[in-house]
Amino acid sequence: MSQTSMAQPAAEQPLQLLTLNKWFTYSSGNFIPVNDIPDKKLGLFSIAFAGDFEHIHVTQIIEFLAKYNQTVTAVCQYQPDLGLAPALCFYAQNAEQAINPLALQEFSSSLDCQLVQVATPPNLYEPGLLVMDMDSTAITIECIDEIARLANVYDEVASVTALAMDGKLDFSESLNQRVAKLAGIEKSLIEDLKSALPLMPGIKALCQILKQHHWYLAIASGGFVPFAERVQELINLDEVHANVLEFKDDKLTGKVLGTIVDAQQKAVVLKSLQQKLGLEKAQTVAIGDGANDLVMMAQAGLGVAVHGKPKVVEQAQAAICQGSLLQLLYMLAIPLNEKPNA
Repeated sequence: MSQTSMAQPAAEQPLQLLTLNKWFTYSSGNFIPVNDIPDKKLGLFSIAFAGDFEHIHVTQIIEFLAKYNQTVTAVCQYQPDLGLAPALCFYAQNAEQAINPLALQEFSSSLDCQLVQVATPPNLYEPGLLVMDMDSTAITIECIDEIARLANVYDEVASVTALAMDGKLDFSESLNQRVAKLAGIEKSLIEDLKSALPLMPGIKALCQILKQHHWYLAIASGGFVPFAERVQELINLDEVHANVLEFKDDKLTGKVLGTIVDAQQKAVVLKSLQQKLGLEKAQTVAIGDGANDLVMMAQAGLGVAVHGKPKVVEQAQAAICQGSLLQLLYMLAIPLNEKPNA
């Protein structure tokens, strides 16, 4: 969005006077404070973030939601962390049917922001569980593709990876096909790659904040244990679940050992951790970018696509389509009945 000139009418000024963490009704350009705080168990919360919001955008978003029979009853501006710009939350108490995330994405792009809808949002300030994919989620690369570069079979492997992430090929079958092409790679090269993993922007800060609020953090990855363990060290995860590569004479054999962490296994990991921690489903979050993350996302109270393919965005409850993963806090820290710990 363009910066607003001070010469413009007040109705088009940035929302500087909208008190953070307070709920208002909005009518004809006016915000009116309300005493009632929305009930997290009712209706839908539409969150607009990563934008430079003005009054006109509030009106446009409310009118857009009304086209889908979602009547906004309260609006709140909030800022979960100083590393994030303020966001707007629109509460529709009687709304039940969420809007297709791709439609939300198309509309929000016209406002130069992101827009997601969440039902029964998790509460950052109570213990919770975050299970994340690793490749192209916690880190910016697909490790198997980078190993393939070392074996000069990148194009072959990457094309199979893309099919698997799009859900066009069974994940376990695709994994075995790809790993078979890596036979003979020296273990030392794996170690070199492991030592230089690029973290996804915002993931470390996100994990630090979640740990401060007693969240349990885990990876469930179709990638490989050496890399998952390195990510665990970098961002202080509680546990990791990934595939085991077989080595012989310090070289890859081209085989995977044990149970393959596929879509179903990821969901099993999330459910078992939820039960182990004694958490309500609403306090569980799963994030990922590929089709093999969708079952896990559906199992969670909140499933969020991260820079995902259109199919993944459409089937996830919410999506972060660009920018830092710290933005996940917008969905966990809506100012509701629950108050932060003193």
